[in-house]
Formats: sequence, structure tokens, C-alpha cells
Amino acid sequence: MFIIFLRFSTNRAKAGELMAAHNAWLQQGFERGLFLVAGSLQPQAGGMILAHGADHAEIKAIVEQDPFVAEAVVDAEIHEVQPGRTDERLAFLKG
Repeated sequence: MFIIFLRFSTNRAKAGELMAAHNAWLQQGFERGLFLVAGSLQPQAGGMILAHGADHAEIKAIVEQDPFVAEAVVDAEIHEVQPGRTDERLAFLKG
């Protein structure tokens, strides 16, 4: 499982013009079954994605395709997590 932090960066002002492309990229991740959760970091610090079902290299390649990452709107931090305990509804995350 991966927690991806997308923290606003030097080109934050371009977020508005790239939002549709960023949202399309997010939708592709959900459709592929890789993204489980996406949301905003508060207060207005960027975003977060919970991803599952791929290895680190694949996640990194997917994150690099995000228009926000490609245009330096955000800096991406990818953290790999090995869940040890989960609620039974999330048992599939324990691999």
C-alpha cells in the first residue's frame, strides 16, 4: 500500500488551469483499481492518495504522469506502508 502526498510547490498558481487534467488522471487511477482514496491536505496544502495493487516502480511511473507533478504544481512524496493491523473491511490491504 502507498500513501502519496502531493504538496503544493513552486508552480501552485497553475493548479486552476491543470485541474481538469489532474482530475482525469485521478479518475484513471480509480478506474484501474489502484487508487482507493484521494483528498485534500488541509489547510490547502495539496492532496493525498491511498494506492494499492502495484509495486513502487509502477506507482512512481503513474505519479509522474500526473499533470500537477509534471508541471511542478506539486511535489510528490511516495511512502510505502505494510499494514499490520486493519479493520476487517480493509483486510485486503494486508498482503
